Amino acid sequence: MTKRKRFFPAKLLQPLANLLKIKEKNLQKRKAELEKEDPYANTDRLMDNAAVDSDAAEEFGHERISAMKKEIDKTLIRIKKTLTKIKLGNYGVCEGCGKMIDTDRLAVDPTALLCINCQKAKKKNEA
Repeated sequence: MTKRKRFFPAKLLQPLANLLKIKEKNLQKRKAELEKEDPYANTDRLMDNAAVDSDAAEEFGHERISAMKKEIDKTLIRIKKTLTKIKLGNYGVCEGCGKMIDTDRLAVDPTALLCINCQKAKKKNEA
């Protein structure tokens, strides 16, 4: 059985993994706080015959919180993927082309899953 090459030493990645776990915990906490702030979470509003402007404010508040929770969910997924890559020993490998992601890019965004070329190609295809 051949041992798979690690691209970064495990000792180097442990502080990053710890930081990501803290960030993950904080994001989950923030998501729970947002759920409490959601106007739709207030069951009393169902019995309230609110004015149109109150209904609009509730709708806007709900949509704003939903968008924020969606972004948190996306970030949580990226963090979990990154932690898995660290554990498996393939952190820093582009999911698109399989080449190493530039360390400057990883320094800016440690959860980057694509190298800059694959990211540009992805954005171009989405446009």
